[in-house]
Amino acid sequence: MLHSWCLSRRAASRRAFAGSNVRRHVLRIPGSLLVAASLLLAACGFQLRGTAQLPFQSVYVQAPFESVFALQLRRVFQSGTKTCVIDSPGDAEVVLQILNESREKQILSLTGGGRVSEYLLRYRVSFRLTDRMNREHIPASEIVLRRDFTYNDDQTLAKEGEEASLYQNMRSDAVQQLMRRLQAARLQT
Repeated sequence: MLHSWCLSRRAASRRAFAGSNVRRHVLRIPGSLLVAASLLLAACGFQLRGTAQLPFQSVYVQAPFESVFALQLRRVFQSGTKTCVIDSPGDAEVVLQILNESREKQILSLTGGGRVSEYLLRYRVSFRLTDRMNREHIPASEIVLRRDFTYNDDQTLAKEGEEASLYQNMRSDAVQQLMRRLQAARLQT
């Protein structure tokens, strides 16, 4: 008897809710919160990142063929800028040379039993920017990113995946840092 009474009460409250104006007010609240949040963001000067304004119209990326960094960099040029990526260095306004790209893994700490418990991961990219006349606009420079990485022998497979993910994130960060440096470059005339 108690069970049927609970069921009939729930059905009655659903019918009352369905016929009332409560549903309309509940739907208006998230919309008004969205408008208020967007107004606050606009008031503080927040803007979505648009296309990068680079000081050159065309670029040739000189890098090893198998470089994932260079591939990701070319994609960013094509999708996030108005700069064209050219296939020949003679036709490009500037040449971006990726001089070196390396990953490093260093032991940071050991357990009492002499097992590795933490690594320091480094991702390095060396580059320089020249024009067709071989004038340097950005001399040989380096971007270095570091991440600490805890390690456990019992979770080898998972930790290998985490390490690969950290290197991938560092590569993406390096591409974004390089794009910001290119935006700040001043071309000599």
